[in-house]
Amino acid sequence: MARVLVADGDAVEALVVAGALRRHGYEVEVVSCAVDAVARGTEADLVVLDLRLPGAPGLDVCAALHAVGPVPVIGTAPRDCGIDLVTGLRAGLDAYLVRPVGVRELVARADAILRRTLDGGQGWDVISCGPLRIDPRTREVFRCTELVPLTRKEFDLLRLLAAEPGEVFARRDIMARVWGDEWARSDRTIDTHVSSIRGKVGDPAVIATVRGVGFRLGYPAGVGARASAGS
Repeated sequence: MARVLVADGDAVEALVVAGALRRHGYEVEVVSCAVDAVARGTEADLVVLDLRLPGAPGLDVCAALHAVGPVPVIGTAPRDCGIDLVTGLRAGLDAYLVRPVGVRELVARADAILRRTLDGGQGWDVISCGPLRIDPRTREVFRCTELVPLTRKEFDLLRLLAAEPGEVFARRDIMARVWGDEWARSDRTIDTHVSSIRGKVGDPAVIATVRGVGFRLGYPAGVGARASAGS
């Protein structure tokens, strides 16, 4: 049974969200402050995070969770809260829902995210491509011997491209396979993540843009062979 942490400063909203998730078969824990969200979130499979949670800005809480482990986060906030979309993406939100949260949409998003994160589907072999070594088990990327500090979605995007070196992925396919269409309304979503990956890797050529189509791994296809986890 998947474990979901509901971190919400509004007791009524938390009760509604937690009840919907429990009825759908999830094990749910509820906390009401930022400190508890960070402390308990690392043990959850998914966090539903009130971005106005007492104790710290919600995006700071999201970043703190990702600094400890790769837990996916659904952020919730009122429409007029002033949360910047690009900032949210860079902080690692997996989805964003406007409050009051529609429970049917919330459950659908939770299902989609947990299918990807718990079921996997791309294999666990270490992937070597050019100077990069991508380890799906630890969700770490190394450039030579230096750790590249990618966010959850940056890792998922790079892993997708590296698993099929030479293949061009259309934007629609990337959105479906990495985001499950959660951020389909933002034209800048993929571009923002590609730019960030290029900067963190220190090589703009790591991801190539195929104009009018999408993106592919920038390193030669022959270099992107999988390596066994023990090699």
